[in-house]
Amino acid sequence: MNYPKICLIALAAILTVVAACDSLNPPTPSLTPTDPPTVTSLPSNTPMPSATYIPSDTPAPTLTPSTTPTETPIPTATNTPYPTTNFIYDNWDFVSAPANIASMVSNNAMLAFLNTNNRAPSVNALTPQPGNNISTLYYISPTSGAPIPILEMTAQTGDQVWIAPTGTAIAYIRSENNASIDGLYVVDLTLPTAIRGRVLPLTTLVQRGIFSEPSWSPDGARLAVVLDSGYDLDIYTVGRDGALPTNMTQNGSFDFWPMWSPDGQFISFVSDRAICPTWTPGIESTCDGTNTPYPTGGYVYIMDIASGQVQQISQQWVTEPPTWVNPRQIAYASGDPAFGDPERTIWIADVFTGETRELRLTQNNDPIKLSEVWSPSGNQVIYQAASTETAVVLANLDGSEVGRDNDLSFTRYGMWADWSPRGDAIAIGGIGGQCPHGVIVLSNQFGTIARGNPPPSMCEPRFSPDGVRLAFTGVNPRIDGRIDIYVANANGFGGVNLTANLRGTIRLLGWIGG
Repeated sequence: MNYPKICLIALAAILTVVAACDSLNPPTPSLTPTDPPTVTSLPSNTPMPSATYIPSDTPAPTLTPSTTPTETPIPTATNTPYPTTNFIYDNWDFVSAPANIASMVSNNAMLAFLNTNNRAPSVNALTPQPGNNISTLYYISPTSGAPIPILEMTAQTGDQVWIAPTGTAIAYIRSENNASIDGLYVVDLTLPTAIRGRVLPLTTLVQRGIFSEPSWSPDGARLAVVLDSGYDLDIYTVGRDGALPTNMTQNGSFDFWPMWSPDGQFISFVSDRAICPTWTPGIESTCDGTNTPYPTGGYVYIMDIASGQVQQISQQWVTEPPTWVNPRQIAYASGDPAFGDPERTIWIADVFTGETRELRLTQNNDPIKLSEVWSPSGNQVIYQAASTETAVVLANLDGSEVGRDNDLSFTRYGMWADWSPRGDAIAIGGIGGQCPHGVIVLSNQFGTIARGNPPPSMCEPRFSPDGVRLAFTGVNPRIDGRIDIYVANANGFGGVNLTANLRGTIRLLGWIGG
């Protein structure tokens, strides 16, 4: 009997019966429901994804970067351009100066002077004569005593005559009330027949309220002159033949008071460029439209002629032209008592080292120093002290006082002094006809070399380039009361009247040539 097989058949029959019963009854819920599904919990330290967080200290980018500064608006233009004057060379003609005048002045130092309204010498000097409106430039040798006529002008020219140190070139304002003729002329005396010509149709050298005298180079080859260039002032140079006019300082500022150094290497000038880089409207950093007044002064600068390089010399504001002491040193003053400044200080600068030094006395310093004249070496200076009383003072550069004279009384800015070329003597006189003293010559230790009483009085004394003679103007009321030119020995003695035979007004211009 096969028992296992019978059991399997019986089991199959039972499962069939059960399946048939299940099909007749509804389903019974499962013990483990599948709806809803069991939620799987997320870890508590894992945050749900969310929008990206922007840190608060990181600003969102903007269209205009915060590092870009706001552009400064350019001031509205208020500066109307002045008419500019162009260089020309016209109205040239010949001058009746001696053909050999250039060689004469190169071999011997001579004096140049103006004689205006010269009347007929045949009549008595005390007899009034009508004026002739003529001014004549003369050269005269201190030994021959015969005046040499060089150039004839109208009296309207006045003293607006500038002669090169060599005496071979002249600049002057020609004024005849004729626009086709009037202007700045140059005269070339180096030619066999001297020629003059107009280089600028100007009737005045006052430009934007500032008067700048022209300055000749030491060799008389070129003339420096200041011109209005539309919005500012520039320094130009032009040849004595009218050739190659050149703008030396075209930078937009006011540049004026040019002066050649004794060796011709530099031109000194005054400028406001450190305050106002430009006056041209519409340019960045312009002073136009900022209510800045036009300057009446500036800082001292020098320009190297060969390279064109410009160097600032002074840190002090000056309102008067600087002067060259020698090829290395330049002197200037700061402060103007006429406008309420409590001090007028004087300075000397080395143009090669840049060192500047103020002359200040170590004891009892004078706050107001006027009419200063430095020795040729720059180690001493003589000046007029003007505060509660006036005095003539000689001081060393280190501030030590050499001497003081309270009896030499001059009006303010009324003293004139000149050093001998070797620096061992000083001649002192008055200026502008205010000359109360006679001949005065002092040593560089303030000792007396010569001291005389008028007549003649001594005005504007000048030593010759070789230091042998002393020229000055003076009045001798015992003769006719006119101003004449005298020449004496270097010690002031042995004075001779060089212009006794001339009539009219005499104006000494200085030594030339030699």
